[in-house]
Amino acid sequence: QVQLVESGGGSVQAGGSLTLSCVASGAISHTIHMGWFRQAPGKEREAVAAITYGGGGTRIAGSVTGRFTITRDIAQATVHLRMNKVKPEDSGMYYCGADADWDRVFDPAKNTYWGQGTQVAVSS
Repeated sequence: QVQLVESGGGSVQAGGSLTLSCVASGAISHTIHMGWFRQAPGKEREAVAAITYGGGGTRIAGSVTGRFTITRDIAQATVHLRMNKVKPEDSGMYYCGADADWDRVFDPAKNTYWGQGTQVAVSS
């Protein structure tokens, strides 16, 4: 089992920056891929970014490429999502996810472990 706890959400103006963090705990928390998903009201949940358990590989959604960066502190079992140049369409609930399978950690329909989410609101 893996437990995920997000932090860092809040309100930010368009063009600004925000960093989300997710701490993983549990027996396999150090050997599991982790990612971020988001869901806006009335829309389906979508993958934003993912990082391998060793931190050497990442995957970023096209909608945030060049603006968002995912990093991992292996010792602290923590993943960060740095959001730069945010846009109003980046608003939504951001969820931390984790899975032992690299393909599933970028698939909102298949990802195994979920945090409770942290809200991001971007004003224009």
